[in-house]
Amino acid sequence: MLFSAKAEYACVAMLELAARSSDPRPVRLADVADKHGIPSRFLVQILLDLKRAGLVASTRGAAGGYTLGRSADEITLFDVIHVMDPPESPVRSDDKLQPTAYVHTVRTVWEKMVEAQEGILRQTTLADLAARSEADQYVI
Repeated sequence: MLFSAKAEYACVAMLELAARSSDPRPVRLADVADKHGIPSRFLVQILLDLKRAGLVASTRGAAGGYTLGRSADEITLFDVIHVMDPPESPVRSDDKLQPTAYVHTVRTVWEKMVEAQEGILRQTTLADLAARSEADQYVI
């Protein structure tokens, strides 16, 4: 399964918030949008979805912005992706195939792929990614 642009933008925005989580000041939406090239109008909608899910918190006003709703080591990529791209069944809803052994065999592979992907997303926290990104910045 590939992820939507919305899911990728959400992951990048959440990683930006995680990287700045040691600073108590909220992160301005415009800062995230400008730094990563995410359209501001799109980012507003993404952050509203993440806020509804409890993954981010917002502060209003001139010094307002966004912070993580929980600790970076408690938020996984699965949490973020699940909000933006809810999981689908590996079996198509317009299924016209006969339930043969071949169809079952192929679908078993699809299910294993989805399980493996979900496992990786559930194991990868924002804290993990922030540490990885920080290490990558120092590689010359």
